[in-house]
Amino acid sequence: MSDPVRFLTAMAQAIATMSLYSDLHPSRERALDAAYGPLAELQSANPRQSFTFLGDEVVHGTQPVHALRGWEWSARLVAAGVQRLEFDEEVSREELEGLLDELLARMTLSAADSPELRQMRRTRIRLGMVGVRGDTEDPAATVATLDYSLAEEIQAIRWLHSDVEARRPVPVAEAEAVVRSLSVAMHGDQQMILPLLRLRDHDEYTTTHSMNVAVLTMALSEFLGYPQTDVRAFGVAGLLHDIGKVRIPRDILNKPGKLTAEERAIINQHPVDGARLLLDTERNLDTAAIVAYEHHLMHDGGGYPALHYCRACHSASRLAHVCDVYDALRTHRPYRAAWTSARVLQYIRERAGTEFDPEVAQAFVNMMTVWDQRFAVLEDERQPVRAPVQAAQTEPQPADAACVAPSPGTNEPVPPPAGV
Repeated sequence: MSDPVRFLTAMAQAIATMSLYSDLHPSRERALDAAYGPLAELQSANPRQSFTFLGDEVVHGTQPVHALRGWEWSARLVAAGVQRLEFDEEVSREELEGLLDELLARMTLSAADSPELRQMRRTRIRLGMVGVRGDTEDPAATVATLDYSLAEEIQAIRWLHSDVEARRPVPVAEAEAVVRSLSVAMHGDQQMILPLLRLRDHDEYTTTHSMNVAVLTMALSEFLGYPQTDVRAFGVAGLLHDIGKVRIPRDILNKPGKLTAEERAIINQHPVDGARLLLDTERNLDTAAIVAYEHHLMHDGGGYPALHYCRACHSASRLAHVCDVYDALRTHRPYRAAWTSARVLQYIRERAGTEFDPEVAQAFVNMMTVWDQRFAVLEDERQPVRAPVQAAQTEPQPADAACVAPSPGTNEPVPPPAGV
């Protein structure tokens, strides 16, 4: 059993034991010793230790703890207001006991916010929520910032796409690991951070776009109050929504001019191809396959692939669709310039009820407004993920950078907003 698993399971057992026995009882003392030993071993190698609890997932540092997937105590800690637990330096047994007393109080709702418990907190131990709506008012309960970049995630997405391009099965475990890592990056500060990567090379469009859509879809589903299991399932679906494009020749994907009828047919086939690829995996990817198939379908029944009868799309597809369009129009492409965020949001408002589900469209616009200061646009995947400066900023719109709406024959057959 690895040290993180030993510590967390012993910690949970200690909390359960402490709920049954009073101070200094031999059973309580043995449980504390059993928890302190693994923690001391971890800190002897590295005094700084962090644990993130994502409902059914546990992350140690930035690495998922696969042995604790579905661990019931992870969900219990989140419900008690503990999504992150960090140790800044080596702690004493007494300090660990104080922490476990506080965790027990939070879980039993007996005295979670009492002054006595607040005094028990040690500066070398931090705990709290790290990405839910609103921040804690208690500075001692906030968590430290992780030094986190998206380099490993982008590299993993490139590797995933290269595997699919080489006619190998979709590496589902890698996609799930990327989404878990993105969730850690998004929740790695005192407030949620939404990292979006700016496209540098047209050949990297599918990679960058896939990651951005995953981030936006997770953010929107969290904004709407979906449970964490759905948030990450929708994130995987957002990451893989364009997997059917991976095998399309790049000269077609990046063609600057009008597509031929044959090229348009190839482009329009990617939702079907993507769904088929995901259904052929050994893992249950039904949601991701549905999103891959439906992400170009419109609320009024238009779009592609053509349906034999009009029906409502899956909720994940409705979320991914608006996120997909937002990021696509915000990105420079060979056949058009990027639109400003304000222009895209206006487009989404105007197309609500026709292209987009009206409730989802309104929620997306609200999210982009309410969480405006939480978006961090990164020029390079190696750049640390940091919350943007909390200052009013206006988006520059130089006169020589007017955006040209894509024409019906280009890769993105999206009509421009009315009046443009």
